[in-house]
Amino acid sequence: MHPLFLDAQTVFGLVTAVVIIGFLLLMLFVSRYKKCPSDKIMVIYGNLKKNTDGSSKSADCIHGGARFIWPVIQAYQFLDLTPISISVDLTNALSRQNIRIDVPSRFTVGISTETGVMQNAAERLLGLQLNEIQELAKDIIFGQLRLVIATMDIEEINTDRDKFLEAITYNVETELKKIGLRLINVNVTDINDESGYIEALGKEAAAKAINDAKKTVAEKNRDGSIGEANAIRDQRIQVATANQLAVAGENENLGKISQTDASRREIQAESLRRATVAEKVAAAKALEDAYVAEQSAELARASRQKATLEADVVVAAQVAKQKLVIEAEASAEQARVKAKGEADAIFLKMDAEARGNLEILTKQAAGFMEMVKSAGGQPDAAIKMLIADKLETLVQIQVEAIKNLKIDKVTVWDNGNSKDGSTSTANFLSSLMKSIPPMNELFNMAGMELPKYLGNIKEEVPAQEAKVEPETK
Repeated sequence: MHPLFLDAQTVFGLVTAVVIIGFLLLMLFVSRYKKCPSDKIMVIYGNLKKNTDGSSKSADCIHGGARFIWPVIQAYQFLDLTPISISVDLTNALSRQNIRIDVPSRFTVGISTETGVMQNAAERLLGLQLNEIQELAKDIIFGQLRLVIATMDIEEINTDRDKFLEAITYNVETELKKIGLRLINVNVTDINDESGYIEALGKEAAAKAINDAKKTVAEKNRDGSIGEANAIRDQRIQVATANQLAVAGENENLGKISQTDASRREIQAESLRRATVAEKVAAAKALEDAYVAEQSAELARASRQKATLEADVVVAAQVAKQKLVIEAEASAEQARVKAKGEADAIFLKMDAEARGNLEILTKQAAGFMEMVKSAGGQPDAAIKMLIADKLETLVQIQVEAIKNLKIDKVTVWDNGNSKDGSTSTANFLSSLMKSIPPMNELFNMAGMELPKYLGNIKEEVPAQEAKVEPETK
């Protein structure tokens, strides 16, 4: 086969081997990583680190948490923290008075989680079952309980239970710690003895209590009788004293009552006098106040009547005045509105006429401009055309001037012909026709010159002016 193919196959095999080894190592790590439950103690033993003083460590105890357990060189086991209830029925225990007693009790113990005590439990209880641990603890409790009872009197055991339980707890727990246990609870149910000493102590205590109670009752009865007699005596003494004091007080009070009656009558007389004077003064004051009130009422009535008259007259006049002012203001406002309307109407009319005249003049100017353009730009020619167009109208106007002239009667005294051979009647008619303004004069007044084709009138200069003219030059 080709060497290159062999090298690739070798590499693939190596990679596969590495992956398998890594997977195995991971599985080994996972399988050897142990977690400790909260109700157990994990004890690791085997090849462990040494203590700080160089001594070898027998085991590592872990309560909670987790730890990696090295394979082959290390192993682990669990100690159960479940409490163990032990019934200890101690009988014939000898007390310090050499009296044998029975002490039935129940102890509750468990493996301790204290650092040093856990190490003791790992060294002495690892691998034991709960019943074996229970029997071991029971033996220790029996021994320590007998020892405590031997150091105490029955009276102390029976009456001072706290001291008894404290001694049991101290001695038993000290011994249990040596094997890794701790005392959780002690419950002593009852204490008995074969000789009946405890029962006799109880009867003695009961009898003593009964006698003390009877004695107390008798003393209380005696004290009650003595107290009752003393109370009766004190009552009689106090009653007599009170009667004596009452009589003396009554006599003294009768004297004081007499004095008080005299003072009272004197005070009543003085009070009656003062009351009478006060009544008179009050009556006079009342009359005075009544007169003042009547005067004030009359003044008020007069003021009211005056005010009524003023209201009837003045208010009516003010109302009429106000009415006239309002009517005048209304008339003025109406006239003002009417004048404003008329002024606006006049303004609008004049504005319309002005706009009409402006429009006419504008059109006339535009027409005249067109006529000037038609006349070749010569204004004179355009004017002549206008005059020629209006000539008939002008002549008609002159004729109309005398057309409607009414002459009912004309009397002419004619004496014959004049120097030029004309009659007076002919001269009268000629003068009448000359009263009409000549056309040439009309043109002159308008600032225009009559066209030459209508005739040229030579102006006659007076003889006097002709004579003076050379001299002025």
